[in-house]
Amino acid sequence: MAPIQTTQLNLPPGMIDFGAGRPSPALLPLAPLKKATENRLSRNDVSLLAYGAEQGDGHFRSTLAQFLGKHYQLHVDFDTLLITTGASQGLDLICTLFTRPGDTIFVEEPSYFLALRIFADHGLDIVSLPMDEKGLIIEALEEKLSQHTPAFLYTVPTFHNPSSVTLSAVRREQLVQLSQKHSFLIIADEVYHLLAYTATPPPPLAGYIDTGLVLSLGSFSKIMAPGLRLGWIQAGRKLMNRFIGCGLLDSGGGLNPFTSAVVCSAIELGLQQTQLTTLITTYTERKVALSNALKEYLPDTVRFIEPGGGFFIWLVFPEGVDTEQMRFEARRKNVGYLPGVKFSSGRKLKNCARLSFSYFDVPQLEEGARRLALVIKKHMKGH
Repeated sequence: MAPIQTTQLNLPPGMIDFGAGRPSPALLPLAPLKKATENRLSRNDVSLLAYGAEQGDGHFRSTLAQFLGKHYQLHVDFDTLLITTGASQGLDLICTLFTRPGDTIFVEEPSYFLALRIFADHGLDIVSLPMDEKGLIIEALEEKLSQHTPAFLYTVPTFHNPSSVTLSAVRREQLVQLSQKHSFLIIADEVYHLLAYTATPPPPLAGYIDTGLVLSLGSFSKIMAPGLRLGWIQAGRKLMNRFIGCGLLDSGGGLNPFTSAVVCSAIELGLQQTQLTTLITTYTERKVALSNALKEYLPDTVRFIEPGGGFFIWLVFPEGVDTEQMRFEARRKNVGYLPGVKFSSGRKLKNCARLSFSYFDVPQLEEGARRLALVIKKHMKGH
């Protein structure tokens, strides 16, 4: 009898797969969440078992607003928050409410590959925009705006997935100005904003929601545990009314009220802050270890920027190297990664690859880098 699968990721023994962009099992906070659950259930309040308020539990939104305000270093009004079952569901809901099949949207190149999957599910026409070390290139956006009328622009502005770059403060301002001039929405996927290690990012695009054209996505998947399936959308009043009045929330009520109540206790008890501090300390060590190992083992012709936060390192190989093809050689050596083509809406970026340092401990990261370097050197020798 085949084993029953309970988690999305099941790695073969000995495999070091840098494609795993998620926390390792040892980082999942079982004891803190047990404490938070017991704290919440001890109140004998059955409201968390009822259909929830459409926008989400008001107590939780108030607690979350204070938590975010502290980290964003700006005022967050609890009434600007809508609770979701994670950032992916939030993004899917945005597509449902604000687009129709055939609409044009703008994305960065590269872009988060699973967001591209969601856009494909909705039949959207994707136009990609180039990036550099300061994020989305605004001049390229202006050029595309002269040719297209997008429903929205999707961006991962801080510690980008997969490239790890951060959109500069100047470009954030320019982006918002262009959205106002051309009347398109900005969907800011800001799930990595709180995971800053060696660089302090500019204020989040959530700070621009008063323009009425910015929607900011956040998630506890990155700062607590992905199995919670809990996140939020931050939006101004006019956009928020679209969400609150939609059929999904009218039918089922607010999303994830039970988990919201538990995480509310986790924040109130200081457990969320402790978990975030633990993650930042651990991921900083892992990021440094993998970066140093790659510098030691990789050929000089393979380029990458050491990230200041987030989960990822983006490798850029010389032209002609096909990382999708090389991936088969890598897997035979018990090492994996995600090829760049997955992050391209036009099946480009064949000479790139995304590595994640979030899942494995330091010794495994170093050994994985050594294995990968052997594969890369052999592959490049044959080309």
